[in-house]
Amino acid sequence: MNELRRTILAGIAASGLGAMNGALAQQKVLRMVVPVTPGTTPDTIARALGPALQTQLSSGYVVDNRAGASGMIGMGYVAKSSDLATLMIVPATTLTLPLFYKQVDFDVIDGFSPITQVCSTSFALVVNKDVPASNVSEFVAWAKANKGRFYASPGQGTHHHLCMELFKQQMNIALEHVAYKGSAAAVTDVLGGQVPTMFMPIQTAVAQVKAGRVKIIGGSLRDRHPDFKDIPSLHEQGATNYHVDPWYAIWGPPKMPAALVQQYRQAIVAALNDPAVKDSFQQQGLILKTGTPAELLVLARAESQLWTRVVREANIKPE
Repeated sequence: MNELRRTILAGIAASGLGAMNGALAQQKVLRMVVPVTPGTTPDTIARALGPALQTQLSSGYVVDNRAGASGMIGMGYVAKSSDLATLMIVPATTLTLPLFYKQVDFDVIDGFSPITQVCSTSFALVVNKDVPASNVSEFVAWAKANKGRFYASPGQGTHHHLCMELFKQQMNIALEHVAYKGSAAAVTDVLGGQVPTMFMPIQTAVAQVKAGRVKIIGGSLRDRHPDFKDIPSLHEQGATNYHVDPWYAIWGPPKMPAALVQQYRQAIVAALNDPAVKDSFQQQGLILKTGTPAELLVLARAESQLWTRVVREANIKPE
């Protein structure tokens, strides 16, 4: 039995949860909760980590998709869990849930135990191929000359939505938001020209550029994405200091013992350095990033402050 497994079982014993979690001792299974549907980025990250984490933990590993209510079903499950072998992986956008929903039954930061950031990516501002704009200055001129035009997103509070609201505020342009139920429909309508523009993950945007269906205006990171260095950033084109770094992190249930948190973090960092995991991340346009639990908390609080300001300035009210 490796050291992490000993720590888990010791934590269970100290918590008085031995009877409740007797199956854990026998099955040695780590549950990674993904509060969104299969095939989404958090899900593919969780599955890419699986084989390497099984090796690191000498345990079983299961991805548990608990989708619904913009992630609140899965997150609520973890927030109420006392199972020390349960973790979750979520995007930074989950920090904005209280800005869009009146009823959130857990604290999106302090209701969980931070483990580590795992990666980030970039989004790209794209336009349909028929929009007469290929850079930031042309896009801003087009938007100002076409007031009342729309932009697409997969829904309220997604990075696609938040990226555009920040860009609108910074560049003083007006575009109306059309919130779809998922990425597929939003992307389809931008490709077809029903909606002229949106932000989308950079790897998705690159694939659509190669198909001749969209043009990329710029990337959301202040610096160019290391795997797509031919794509200029919005920042370098005049959207000064524009920087949205969509990141993903792993959290545990509340009040997880500090020693166990560190053990999990060490295992996750080791798994992230597995060549197969690195290759999978690169194929998805994901940039490997880790950090301490304390660093994740600082990052989360700063992210929450940014989007709180943006959402309030956009006069978006919680439902």
